[in-house]
Formats: sequence, C-alpha cells, structure tokens
Amino acid sequence: MTMHKSAAVSVDAMIEDLRKLVEVESPSRDLAALDASARAVAAVIENRLGGQAVLVESAAGPHLRWSGGGEPRVLILGHHDTVFPLGTLERRPFQVADGHATGPGVFDMLGGLVQAIHGLAALDDLSGVEILVTADEEVGSRSSRALIEELAHTCGAVLVFEGAADDGGLKTGRKGCGTFEVSIKGRAAHAGLEPEAGVNALIEAAHQVLDISALSRPEIGTTVTPTVASAGTTDNVIPAEATVLVDVRVESAEEKERVETWMATLAPHLDEAQITVSGAVGRPPMPESASAELFAMAQRIQPGILGKAVGGGSDGNFTGALGVPTLDGLGAVGGGAHADHEYLVVDAMEERARLVTGLVNAIRDSRSE
Repeated sequence: MTMHKSAAVSVDAMIEDLRKLVEVESPSRDLAALDASARAVAAVIENRLGGQAVLVESAAGPHLRWSGGGEPRVLILGHHDTVFPLGTLERRPFQVADGHATGPGVFDMLGGLVQAIHGLAALDDLSGVEILVTADEEVGSRSSRALIEELAHTCGAVLVFEGAADDGGLKTGRKGCGTFEVSIKGRAAHAGLEPEAGVNALIEAAHQVLDISALSRPEIGTTVTPTVASAGTTDNVIPAEATVLVDVRVESAEEKERVETWMATLAPHLDEAQITVSGAVGRPPMPESASAELFAMAQRIQPGILGKAVGGGSDGNFTGALGVPTLDGLGAVGGGAHADHEYLVVDAMEERARLVTGLVNAIRDSRSE
C-alpha cells in the first residue's frame, strides 16, 4: 500500500464550518433557501479544498458538484436539504455545549458534509475525488437520481455521509423503501335517512388497511405499514372518499416486485367502490454485499468499527443497487435525525474525518493496482 502524508484536522475549524452551514436554513422544496444553502456549501468546499464548486440547477433546487481532477475513482455523496421549515433556526439555534453540537441539520447531514470536506482537505492529493451534494434527498431524490447513478458508475466507489448508526457504526445495508397512496371513491348519502344508498369509502378503507398490512413479511425484512388515513366530511354523511398512505420497506428486489405488483392490483370489497393506487418502492434495497469491500477497508483503518444494516433509505440505495461498491453512515456520530433533539458528538468529528482520509487513499490505491 502506498504511504500517504496527511495534514492536521482541526475540530475548531470543523465547528466553524458547521455553524456556517446550519445557519443557512435549507428546507426541501424551498428553492430560494436551497440556492443560498448550495452557495454556502460551495464556499466551504472551495475554501478548504480549492478549485471551483459548480451548481447544477434542477426543478428541486441546485445540486453541487466538485472535482479533484484526474480519473474519477471515488464519489463523496451527500445532500444539503433538510426536513426543517424556515424559522426552526430561530427556535433552535446552532450551539455547542456539553460535547454536543445542536441545531437543525447538524446530524442529518450537515455534520457529515463538514467531516467529509475536512477529511479530504487532509489529503496530500485530491485527484480522483468527486463530490456531489444534492438538494432533494429528503423528498425522494427524483431530480438527482440520474446524476447520482451516472457519477457512481463513473467513479466505481461511493462514500455516503449520512449520519452514523445508533452505536456510531457504519451502515452496510439499507432496505428499499417507498410510499403508496390508496385513494378510494364511494358515494355519499345521508347516514340516517338512506345509508343504503351510499357506498361507504371508510368501510372500504378499513378492508384495504387489513389486506395491506397482511402483506408484511417481517421474518424476511418486509414491512408494509398503513400510516395515515383520512375519510369523510361530517358525522351524518356516508363518506364518499378516503385515502390511506402506506410505508413499505423491503430487503430484496424480489420483495419489491411482490409488493408493488400486489398494490397495483388492489380490488374493492364493496360493490361500486373504486380504488386508485399510486406510488412505488422508489429507493431499491442496498444489499450488504455492496458495502463488503469498502467496509473491510474501514475496519483496517479503524479496527473495531462496527457495521449495521438499517431500515431507512438514502441515496446509497441507488448506488448500491447498481452494484457499485457503496459504504454509508460515514457522517456524524450522534442522533435525533428529523427531531428537535438532533445532535452531533463533537469528540467523534476528528476520527470520522480521519476515516474519510484513509478510505479515499485506500480506494485510490486499490483502483491503481
């Protein structure tokens, strides 16, 4: 293996950059906010790594690309959108106390971006490194998926900087996930005078909820969970419409196909009820086989680091499903993603940045052999 020099990593400098990013709010779908956020990320990248970060405009907001030049060998993948609405920062400002950094997006996933950038800055050579920071991961990555997959193929290895697993471990596999919406149309009638003249969409929805939940096969990692339902207008009217939202998680392509096929063929139980289904398992499963090579590298760099397959999805699902070696959960150690108690463990930042440095060098060495 080639011996590499690396520069010092400063936690204070990482905290400084993290503050800059957190204090530019970036809720998904808010194009003005995302434009400001992308420019803030670009400024941090250019300040720490040099070169020029390019904004890639899309209907979902600007994605950001940066290249270290040379033959692409490793893709650093992240996102700058967050789930928190504008105004969250005023209520929950960025701060560091008792070893934790808090504020909207510190764990998911601005802390991971900062650690990645500083880990790269410690390299003696940035050739072969490509960075993609997307604007729509939290809302399904519809506008960025093609670019993610293109760059993954080109680079041949992907490091994803979503937050670490609960124990600080890396994420070596992810379930495929998606949401379905079941829309039911019945017929309204007076609930007291002539209920028999109506077609009760709520009763039809109840049948469908039971049928849908029976699709789950938890013993092989498949969960099909009705999560949100609505029906009716007032208490003396037979409901004419109802909707049910369904969360789906699967571990295999076969289960993805089974669930999607079954959902597409839902049939009503009540005469004259009508059912329309939309949605899909939008993120395919990321098999643990996709992470095996890169996780072994991580274990050599930091002996004892753990790996864990998880249920949540990320853009690593897309790259791992393509068969491109992908390792996820390389971002912040902490917790509380999408919640008010979100936090990042400051003491872990230097080690995680060092892991980035080591992995990029190891990947480039392995690709040059």
